[in-house]
Amino acid sequence: MSKEVLKSAIQSAQKNKGKGNTKLTKKEVIQQALELVEKSKICLLGTNGEGGFPYIKAMLNVKNEGLKNVWFSTNTSSRRVQRLKQDNRASVYYVDENTYQGLLLIGTIEILQDIESKKLLWTEGAEIYYPLGVTDPDYSVLCFTAKKANYYHGLTNLTFKIE
Repeated sequence: MSKEVLKSAIQSAQKNKGKGNTKLTKKEVIQQALELVEKSKICLLGTNGEGGFPYIKAMLNVKNEGLKNVWFSTNTSSRRVQRLKQDNRASVYYVDENTYQGLLLIGTIEILQDIESKKLLWTEGAEIYYPLGVTDPDYSVLCFTAKKANYYHGLTNLTFKIE
């Protein structure tokens, strides 16, 4: 199966090269990156853990403001929140496995407990995770703020600052 995946990736890169998509402008890259974020249901959140090892967790892609801010909900009691209290540097990765697009955002996370932030992400039925509702002390909002990004698709690979 791994050779089939590799062949598929090569075909995708060749197709993009044939379309002339190897030299996109920064504006085009940002547009494609935003489209990837908007269509993604899941993204990967990377935090720094014990001994400096990275910890990666799949998270629901609930809310974003462009590429600058991404919000997540999580349990206050989680190991992730405890790690973020020690080191708030993080990364968020979006991927489309069908088109071989990837976007890495690098930045920091703020742990929010205020009611306005909690209401921002709250949705009916979330009591399954947070039984006490929107005011549950075990319900936290994480606000990721990106400082830079790296976008990859086909033969395009561009790193840029997020402003």
